[in-house]
Amino acid sequence: MVAAVGELILPRVCWVPDAPETLGREAVVFARRVGMTLDPEQELMLASMLGVRADGRWQTREVGFHVPRQNGKGEVLLARELFGLVELGERLVIHTAHEFKTSAEHFQRVEAVFRGCEWLHGLVARRASGQVVGYRYSHGEESITLHDGRRIEFKTRTKSGMRGFAGVDFLALDEAMIIAEAGLNSALPIIRASKAVRGPQVCYAGSAVDQEAHEHGVVWTRVRERGMEGSDESLAYLEWSLDFDHPDDVPDDVADDPACWRMVNFAIANGRVLEEHMAWERRALSDRGFKVELLGVGDPPATDGSADNIITLEDWKDVEDEASELQDPVCIAFDVSTDRRTSIAAAGLNQRGGVHVEVIHARAGTGWVAERLAELYERHEVVEIVCDGYGPSASIAKKADEAGIKVRRVNSGEYAEACGVFVDQIGEKTLRHLGQDELTAAVRGARARPLVDRWAWSRTKSVADVGPLIAGTLAVWSATEQDFGGIQIY
Repeated sequence: MVAAVGELILPRVCWVPDAPETLGREAVVFARRVGMTLDPEQELMLASMLGVRADGRWQTREVGFHVPRQNGKGEVLLARELFGLVELGERLVIHTAHEFKTSAEHFQRVEAVFRGCEWLHGLVARRASGQVVGYRYSHGEESITLHDGRRIEFKTRTKSGMRGFAGVDFLALDEAMIIAEAGLNSALPIIRASKAVRGPQVCYAGSAVDQEAHEHGVVWTRVRERGMEGSDESLAYLEWSLDFDHPDDVPDDVADDPACWRMVNFAIANGRVLEEHMAWERRALSDRGFKVELLGVGDPPATDGSADNIITLEDWKDVEDEASELQDPVCIAFDVSTDRRTSIAAAGLNQRGGVHVEVIHARAGTGWVAERLAELYERHEVVEIVCDGYGPSASIAKKADEAGIKVRRVNSGEYAEACGVFVDQIGEKTLRHLGQDELTAAVRGARARPLVDRWAWSRTKSVADVGPLIAGTLAVWSATEQDFGGIQIY
């Protein structure tokens, strides 16, 4: 049965740990007092985060709200922020969003509530003359400060934008489906020095994650997984969504059914969004976009990091061969990381005529590279030495040239081609390696970056030193371009 206007539409997932006491009713009454009108579902969300343990501290350190777009989760954050700031005496409340315009819009909504309520407006900081000075409008520094110094600030999330804050009592992470790991790492420690009587609290508010559209969806997906599991006593989690695992699993007749729309969009049931408007959205949006954004059915990424790996450890292990021996002639490549650590790799044919790659050196510094390349030229039949012509290796290539060693600089198109060749060789199980720690660690931590319609190994996104992998990739690619005694290896 579809709920009538004003009836409570329960979330499909509702994990709220039991608490001996709750301030939920007080918060709802406060919201009404300052002029806010909340839906029953919004009141449920607000109350769900305010359970209090026997020792007086919050039952839930974290709270997550998974709600389809434009159903009013921002109003819940606003109510909680004001309740904490005004009624609970929280000294510093911070609201964050992925984009400045979203954060600025929330600031305007909070300011409107303050100015629309004479009692609230009277709490804002003033000079002795009575002039109101507590509203701050500077770009990126928007805030509201009360007469006793308590304040709420509105910030855009960046990798380091939250550093420098301390003692934050309540932290709101709006647009939770777009929280970068670096941004979370910057943000979460700011609550640890909170002196709030009930302790600090973090609230994530977002819609469904679509890994095709949301580059930074892992953080929110981890929170969702914990909420779905329903065992973490420090987390409350509520989700309005249709019960499907993937957008492609939602049948068209379900996606077209207004009764199903109402099950997850309480804004329709409460008269804030017209059903005919959602019918138009069904026609205007892509099928996947409609199911993700408005029905709450996402396509979340893996949270163990496996989805980010171009090469799985299983595939890498399948082509390991400790008995493989690289034979002359060889192709050599080197790479220099941003912290000036150099890797040299060689590739060619092994004793059985298969493709072989191995790391020769991987150590700090660059001063030794030209001399070592010269030694390799003397001791082996080196067909070619290559490096990334646009990366940190370029300066070393110049020194090698000056020492009489010709180095081929690879352009971005060739680099992307090399990455594809390397991965293909592993997928087709035609490549062999020795299982060296440096190369395996690089494979495990490597992430990709787009290059127009191709991709390449990323130094900035990778979570390990990918120098050995870049050197190995370029060496293998160089070898595939050679004719070793009439044997074309690719």
